[in-house]
Amino acid sequence: MTDSATREGAPAGAEQRSTLMRAIDAVGWTRIRRGALLLYLISLVAVVATVGVPIGRNEIAILSVLPLAITRFGAGWRSFGQVFVDWAPFTAVLILYDKTRGAADAVGLPLHEGDVVDWERALFGGHVPTVWLQQHLYDPHHVFWYDAVFTLIYTSHFLATPAVAAVLWLRHRTYWVQYISRVVLLSVAGLITYVLFPEAPPWLAARDGFIADPIARLSARGWIWMHAPNLQTTLAHAQEGGSNPVAAMPSLHVAFACLIALYLGSKLAGRWRYLLWLYPVAMGVTLVYTGEHYVVDLLAGLVYAVAAHLGLCWWERRRAGRIASRADQLA
Repeated sequence: MTDSATREGAPAGAEQRSTLMRAIDAVGWTRIRRGALLLYLISLVAVVATVGVPIGRNEIAILSVLPLAITRFGAGWRSFGQVFVDWAPFTAVLILYDKTRGAADAVGLPLHEGDVVDWERALFGGHVPTVWLQQHLYDPHHVFWYDAVFTLIYTSHFLATPAVAAVLWLRHRTYWVQYISRVVLLSVAGLITYVLFPEAPPWLAARDGFIADPIARLSARGWIWMHAPNLQTTLAHAQEGGSNPVAAMPSLHVAFACLIALYLGSKLAGRWRYLLWLYPVAMGVTLVYTGEHYVVDLLAGLVYAVAAHLGLCWWERRRAGRIASRADQLA
């Protein structure tokens, strides 16, 4: 009787021990993931404090994928590898961005400077908004608090898009696919435009003599007010050596800010979603004041973002309709 009870109870006991071991294993991996994420955040803060906010394409790709890979520790190799497969298109677009300067030089299309200045003056009664803003707000001998605000807004461009994508990837895969598709489409459209329509930003046009009034490039200047001159130097060097200086049309800074407002606004309810548009407005003012873009570049960025969003909305509805039609036929 005792032997029979023991034999009958053995599978149940083994199952309980197996469940307990799985629970212990899960708790262990949870601690490992939390510890790794904490180490990642500490390292990121140290890098930002000593080197500066990463704006290089390769650095952004690594910093975006690494924490997501950490969240898959203990979930198996397939789940771990899926992170890199999912983010490959986004990473490829970031790397491709660095190649546009060489592609533009190879194509050899003329640089647009004076004609864009004429468009800007036609829109604003003979004035260039960047010149007006710098005449009223910029003091070469003093850095104001709003210079720091403008610098932070400008720098947020390098963080906002991958941050939104990362949150959507963790919380809602369908939304992530939709959002990252828009990011890739918008990026490719911008990159093609940069090659076919190279345009000098206001600071470069002024340096080349197409704008009589001096225009300073101020996007990194606010770090001085925040007592982080090393970050200002890092950002300035990255802009000079690692970015395409004639990639002004359209403004992808504004385009991505508009895309965030468009896509997240379409998923939120209530009037609060309209506050999302404060971000692209703030980004636009920042870019004009700091000499990085004309207003016509901002308008083009808005058009590109709306076109990418609405175009993919149409394609997604059409695809969903085809899937539903096939399901009805099979039923």
